[in-house]
Amino acid sequence: MRDKNSATVTSSTPLLDIAALRADTPGTREFVHFNNSGCGLLATPVLTTMLDHLTLEARIGGYEASAARATEVREFYEEVAALINTAARNIAFTSSATHAYSTALSAIPFQAGDVILTTRNDFISNQIAFLSLRKRFGVRIVHAPDLPEGGVDVDAMAALMRSERPRLVAATHIPTNSGLVQPVAEIGRLCRELHLLYLVDACQSVGLYPIDVDEIGCDLLTATCRKFLRGPRGSGFLYVSDRVLQAGYEPLFVDMHGARWVEPGRYQPVDTAARFEEWEIPYSTILGCAAAVRYARQVGIEAVAERSPALGAQLRDLLAEIPGVTVLERGRVLGAMVTFAIEGWQPEPFKAAMDARRINSALSFRNFAQFDFGDKNVDWCLRLSPHYYNTEDEVAQVAAAVAELARP
Repeated sequence: MRDKNSATVTSSTPLLDIAALRADTPGTREFVHFNNSGCGLLATPVLTTMLDHLTLEARIGGYEASAARATEVREFYEEVAALINTAARNIAFTSSATHAYSTALSAIPFQAGDVILTTRNDFISNQIAFLSLRKRFGVRIVHAPDLPEGGVDVDAMAALMRSERPRLVAATHIPTNSGLVQPVAEIGRLCRELHLLYLVDACQSVGLYPIDVDEIGCDLLTATCRKFLRGPRGSGFLYVSDRVLQAGYEPLFVDMHGARWVEPGRYQPVDTAARFEEWEIPYSTILGCAAAVRYARQVGIEAVAERSPALGAQLRDLLAEIPGVTVLERGRVLGAMVTFAIEGWQPEPFKAAMDARRINSALSFRNFAQFDFGDKNVDWCLRLSPHYYNTEDEVAQVAAAVAELARP
């Protein structure tokens, strides 16, 4: 894996026209938006696409508008497939990454005693879902240990794969509570060798790093469109491998879009990832997502993967120099997200002070990351996440604001 800690842009990386990208992003005129790991700013082509479709629905009717835009709707699946190196038939639209994740979990016929092998840095909603499965079905949850420097110990995880023979291996590429980048491809190679089912949460990495489901070796992958892809809220997708489709996995509840009622006592699921979808979808949203993915691919994910983490590294270095500020990132590879604790402040007043300076950020709390925040002995932190359309001047501005607030 390329060292994503580096702030150096290689000579093979195309240069981004930051001025043009910011001109495409109206929100940059009003705020320093460092909350891209929460929700990226919409680009004008995305907004225009969505508004155009809503106008069409108002003019000719919702069913009629979706029929008129059927070709453009299909482009969502084609664009996402091209983004993660798969086929359109392997993509399902969902209302969120969490919806995609729970739908994928519902397709696995867990029984008492089955093992879910995961990490100490899986996303909060995923951890809660595992606990729910334990409560309902009696599965066992096994967490692989971390390395001393942070991030999952892949060798220890491999040993657990062999000893526990888990029903499911699950890993979050980048957790919500830190900029840690987990080695999901290394885990995937082990899963393929041992023929284990593998689910990856790529919610914080799609749109930030190149994602190749073949290279990762996952059976299922979930993501949102609202974060680093800069798509609309209320949208996500699920990748379902051919291996999973051919094995007959299907969600617990399938509707008339995902299955055919072939006779009174029998239904037949469709042979694509559409079996994980529902009939009713927000068409303006799916068209907006298609526009967002197309925009990201035109910008160039390789260039984004260099610039955004480089901005994060610059911010991390500046914050680390401020007395009273503790940067919390640990791990061999760090992404664009930066988290820190600050002395003398409570969470909501501190975020309000950042808001007053027109700097968008987010708070994370211990209940978001019981293991990680317990290890770091913090109850809350502020999360900052620049993206490629942000500037070095904005990084300096944010660091200066934190330094001002950190003064006794």
